[in-house]
Amino acid sequence: MRMAEGGMASEEYRTFLQQPSGNMDDSGFFSIQVISNALRVWGLELILFNSREYQSLMINPINEKAFICNYKEHWFTIRKLGQQWFNLNSLLTGPELISDTYLALFLAQLQQEGYSIFVIRGNLPECEAEQILGIMRVQQSHRPRLIGEDEAQTSAGRAAALSQTEMGFGVEDEVVDEDEELKRALALSRQEIDVEDEEADLRRAIQLSMQGAVMSNKSEVADVKPGSQAVGSAEGQREGQNETLSAEELRKKRQAYFDRQQQQAQPNISQQPDTKSTGSVNLDSGEDQQQKPSQ
Repeated sequence: MRMAEGGMASEEYRTFLQQPSGNMDDSGFFSIQVISNALRVWGLELILFNSREYQSLMINPINEKAFICNYKEHWFTIRKLGQQWFNLNSLLTGPELISDTYLALFLAQLQQEGYSIFVIRGNLPECEAEQILGIMRVQQSHRPRLIGEDEAQTSAGRAAALSQTEMGFGVEDEVVDEDEELKRALALSRQEIDVEDEEADLRRAIQLSMQGAVMSNKSEVADVKPGSQAVGSAEGQREGQNETLSAEELRKKRQAYFDRQQQQAQPNISQQPDTKSTGSVNLDSGEDQQQKPSQ
């Protein structure tokens, strides 16, 4: 309005409109000069919190009435209502209750984060909230959150749950694969054990049969001629040498040996009846000879 007093068509006014203002913008930001002048209307004064002037006073923060804080064109207020302090940051979902013991720590934390803090000196205008809180104290069960924090946590939680689910499926697949591999390994080991047991049983059976064959050979050799004894001993030595042979070869060797034994035994059996018949003939002739003299 002051610039327009010279005429809205003046060059100075048009230049003023084209140049951005350093004291305000469309987002609602106001410079410290504008705020200081606005508070002066109410008889309030701004003092820099970490200035030498204020620090020399050594005033406890809980004895003040309000603070305003600025960081990167954002302002918010910390004010005492009744006997309690509240953080009135518009970025929160609601007022945040601050205890007296935590107030000094909170201000120190803001300074470390780069905030500029100003102390409000003077008598603040009365408000309805201060009148109510002057009668009763409040308790806060849930601290307010930053606006949009819940949605961000919800989306992050969904993403984390999805990733955990995918990881869970991956782990289950790996566990299933490991179980299958373990089952296959156990099955192979059992097969190998069964094969080894069968081979051991076969070896024991062959060894026992060999022992039985050797014992039978010894008993048979005792009743056979000296020539057959040599043959039997040679066969026994051969059988002993063939213990290391396979089961099929050993079976064939034993079968061939038994066949030879049977072939050797058959001529002896066939010769016995002839011997008996010859003996009977000789007996008959002897009797005849005895009868003839008697005649």
